[in-house]
Amino acid sequence: MKFKQLSFLTRRSIEALCFLAVFFAIFGYLAHRMGLANMLNTIMKTAYDLLMNTVFYLMAITVLSGALSKLLTEFGVVRLLEQILRPLMKPLFNLPGVAALGGVLTFLSDNPAIISLANDKNFSQYFKKYQLVSLTNFGTAFGMGLIVIVFMTGLGYGSGALIGLIGAVGGCIVSTRLMQRFTIKAYPEMKEAVSAEGNEENISFKSEGNIFMRILNSVLDGGKSGVSIGVAIIPGVLVISTFVMMLTFGASKSGEYTGAAYEGVALLPYLADKISIVFEWLFGFTHAELVSFPITSLGAVGAALGLIPKFAAEGLIDGNAIAVCTAMGMCWSGFLSTHTAMLDSLGYRKLISKAILAHTIGGFVAGIVAHWAFVLISLI
Repeated sequence: MKFKQLSFLTRRSIEALCFLAVFFAIFGYLAHRMGLANMLNTIMKTAYDLLMNTVFYLMAITVLSGALSKLLTEFGVVRLLEQILRPLMKPLFNLPGVAALGGVLTFLSDNPAIISLANDKNFSQYFKKYQLVSLTNFGTAFGMGLIVIVFMTGLGYGSGALIGLIGAVGGCIVSTRLMQRFTIKAYPEMKEAVSAEGNEENISFKSEGNIFMRILNSVLDGGKSGVSIGVAIIPGVLVISTFVMMLTFGASKSGEYTGAAYEGVALLPYLADKISIVFEWLFGFTHAELVSFPITSLGAVGAALGLIPKFAAEGLIDGNAIAVCTAMGMCWSGFLSTHTAMLDSLGYRKLISKAILAHTIGGFVAGIVAHWAFVLISLI
């Protein structure tokens, strides 16, 4: 027993030492380049500016889109969209038609919306087991889609955002089908059906009350859910975006560090420049700084959106960049932070690594499809 305790303490000590070494290496590098006082001032000022000028703007969008999505659900538009999209599910995603409902709901809200459906017997009865677990990839590819598109459109890049939606669909197809392929190859027994119980008609959004009360309740309840999403993205935007921006942008125009917001060491562009031809051919990126958007999207697409206003102010954004960022932002939409919890809630923790691999590939495909779709449409 004492040996086990000693072994555990040793492992924890090594872990702590490794963490401290990495922590001081990163921030020591930043402090050495920027100066300790400037680094701390830049961190605080960047986080504050992101909170005031990006987070609250994003929260306004999430509240309004939440109210809209609830109205669309309340009055049957979501069900209508599901019926329209249903014929596409089998040929594109190898999923039963009812999966369209999950795609619409995650597009209007966020990734976890697919889990509440997947755990509903009236929904899951239409799936085979390998198809059910692939819903984590399918739903994630459309997570926060409405918010991303509205945000990009609000900045004046609506056409690029819609092309990005095409790319996200392409990435979703690849990710979903790869996940199914990986699952069947590793666990052939998962070809069997989930259940024979349930009734599709029970998957409904029935409500009571007159038209006025239904509208009022939908707007208030949807807006309330939007507030929750808006609050949830604050840590990602402030922590992840601040750190990424410090690795993306350089010193002030004078070439000196002043401690102002959005200064940094420009490490990511330096590294991206070494393989710039790859990003330029695949995604059409003409500025190395843009690679920070998909990198940030891996953890949280809300945090990645916080980079766009700064990119626009620096003149780094064009229609192609918006299309690619929209596609990769939607497709990845923070999957590294949600896939584990989503698959765990479905009871398939053993498939987490396969889901992450499939979705990583899908995200790259989404960006490539968006870029070449933008090029093709530009030629027409």
